[in-house]
Amino acid sequence: MDRQILKNEIDALVKDLFTARGFILVDIISRFDGSGLSLNLLVDRPQGGVSLEECVLLNRLVRQVLDEKSEFYGQYSLEVASPGLDRPLKTKEDFMRCLNKQAVFFLNDLINGKCEWNGLIIRVNETAVFIEQTGEVLEVPLIKINKAKLII
Repeated sequence: MDRQILKNEIDALVKDLFTARGFILVDIISRFDGSGLSLNLLVDRPQGGVSLEECVLLNRLVRQVLDEKSEFYGQYSLEVASPGLDRPLKTKEDFMRCLNKQAVFFLNDLINGKCEWNGLIIRVNETAVFIEQTGEVLEVPLIKINKAKLII
């Protein structure tokens, strides 16, 4: 099965479950190994912070939802976890939450001859993140961002 199709399907299955409890799905990491499908769901709150007890509860609730579709997923292992301090930044909302914080960006296309930039996130719009680096402002289009995270 295509990973993106799998991610979209799982996202659709758990989105309401997470939203109703005040959580957001940050990422789905999936891999197929000899024992079947291995799923790692990274969850957070919009303002940040997830406890171990909340991860255990969400794990149980997600497992119930996925078990209803067990014929589709077959044998699988599941882990629901916090993304930690170095949570990946992916969406406009992620970057908005991190205004005035330092971040590193790994790009899938060069900007000014470089594919790695870091700087202070000073503004975000529908299509780009604006970072300040050594007094200059750089516009980083969202579609060019392969990976980004806060600098801790």
